[in-house]
Amino acid sequence: MWPFRQAESVGRRGENLAARTLQGAGCKILARNYRCPAGEADLVALTGQTLVFTEVKTRSCDAYVDPESAVDTRKRDRYRKVARYYLHQTGRADLAVRFDVVSIVIRPGQKAQIRHIPDAFT
Repeated sequence: MWPFRQAESVGRRGENLAARTLQGAGCKILARNYRCPAGEADLVALTGQTLVFTEVKTRSCDAYVDPESAVDTRKRDRYRKVARYYLHQTGRADLAVRFDVVSIVIRPGQKAQIRHIPDAFT
């Protein structure tokens, strides 16, 4: 049996787990699924004076590859553009920016495996 409600998708469950992980690390969630002309960021959070743009990668098994390996150069470039747009739109250009990845593997009947990778783009 899956460890979450049937109506909740694997992706949505992953985003919820990632948000809780970031909150546990002291971040305040500012936006979920932030969309702009440059693209989308799964989570935007604030920790101290740093904005954290987070890509969440969730898989229902890890038989083929770690979920975080799906964050390629193209995805990273898009996240940088989204961050620039967010900073401009919100007037928060005075804050530092960090790009994190939260990798989640969910298997039926098991506790989710969560890996938070701060500053993943460097």
